Amino acid sequence: MSRTPARVLAASALCAAALLTGAACTAGQSGRTVRVPAPMATRQPGAVAAPAAALTPDQAHTALLTEADLGAGWAPTQGAATWRDGMLKAQADSSECGRLLDALYTEEPLGAPSGAHAVAAYDDGEAGAQLRHQVLALHAPDVDRVLAWLRTMPQTCAAFSATTANSGVLDVRVTNLALPDTGDARQGLRVTVTDESPDTLTLDLATVRVGDDAIVLTNGTLGMPVRNATEQAVQHAVDRLTAVQRKARAQA
Repeated sequence: MSRTPARVLAASALCAAALLTGAACTAGQSGRTVRVPAPMATRQPGAVAAPAAALTPDQAHTALLTEADLGAGWAPTQGAATWRDGMLKAQADSSECGRLLDALYTEEPLGAPSGAHAVAAYDDGEAGAQLRHQVLALHAPDVDRVLAWLRTMPQTCAAFSATTANSGVLDVRVTNLALPDTGDARQGLRVTVTDESPDTLTLDLATVRVGDDAIVLTNGTLGMPVRNATEQAVQHAVDRLTAVQRKARAQA
């Protein structure tokens, strides 16, 4: 399997990236849990109070991907990718496409979390990739409304321009990303961002609803992601969440 060259990660911890959006977070030594209160950034429809029988914080944490799920090469993140500010913090030439960029930058396509929420973040140094997996307790209708909006992006924002402070004008393309037929509802997007260098960032976004809970997974790299890496991570993530839900029902 071919690998793209590794890229340099920012020296600051992943929490520093959250602070750029006005959020606060805490991370354990494993790099697998991050609790992010609602920031002042854009909030998508939905993501209101979690239902009474929602996933608990401990259950959300248990449902997170591990290094074993991802395979060789992945390790807890060492910091935010340099491309996050350089190629995602941008002003789009249309409001809808700007909303998508905001969701990618804050990594909150489902809005700021209000119920149980856990995050795991990993780096593949050889492939130069960074993957972030979230588990959230939400309401199914709220998740489905956002999924419906995401499904319009490959048409509404198939190609657009955006401007950054340091990278000049960006060329952004959005296409559908096929996901495994898993969970109750899903939508995948592949977003490519090319600056004037020209460097190209490829960022996969996968959002899947499983009952009243959801996963959000992003996998980004300069160049092309390892083949099927995002799809395999999504399958493992849904399997873990489904197992946690099944155990919770059995213990109820």
